[in-house]
Amino acid sequence: MSTHHGSPNDRGGADSYYRRPRSPHWWPEGTCNGMKVEAKDMTPEQIADYDAGFDENELNGDHKDWGGE
Repeated sequence: MSTHHGSPNDRGGADSYYRRPRSPHWWPEGTCNGMKVEAKDMTPEQIADYDAGFDENELNGDHKDWGGE
């Protein structure tokens, strides 16, 4: 499983961190570079990597604090 910036695992973790809904995707050329790959064009392994990143971050409870103190 790759965890580089833009990878399915990275994007899953980022979506969880920012409390965005689960929506498998990734960026082969790095986040916001090139073409975004949506779930319909992902392999089952890529979707599993996304889910693993999302679930790991949920388990760790690491979320963006939008309100400060």
